[in-house]
Amino acid sequence: MVRTVFIWLLRIIAAVILLQTLYFKFTAHPQSVELFTTLGMEPWGRIGTGIAELVTAFLLLIPRTTLLGAFMGLGLMSGAIFFHLTKLGINFGGDPVLFSYAVITFVCCSCLIVIFRKNIPQLLKLKF
Repeated sequence: MVRTVFIWLLRIIAAVILLQTLYFKFTAHPQSVELFTTLGMEPWGRIGTGIAELVTAFLLLIPRTTLLGAFMGLGLMSGAIFFHLTKLGINFGGDPVLFSYAVITFVCCSCLIVIFRKNIPQLLKLKF
């Protein structure tokens, strides 16, 4: 019971963080546009990342595809953390929230991968 609640908590936290940032990406919020302009990836990077995050959030919430979603989330957040540490800074726009969200999502996805590690061979065979 506790394990199940913990797993759902990890899924929900990661998915909610991924989903709540979509509004800013898909509506071309000035801070989002500035971020992706700084990276030289505006608008295709902003929209592409938003689509990838949307798919990832849904995969995380479906028990059968959680592991795939966790790997996608880990990859996306690795990129976000990398760019915050190299080009954007931790306090992009004077606020560390985006970096914090990336780290929290990274940790949640990492935990899910560890929990479901026995299913990795099935994922590699693409047997869902």
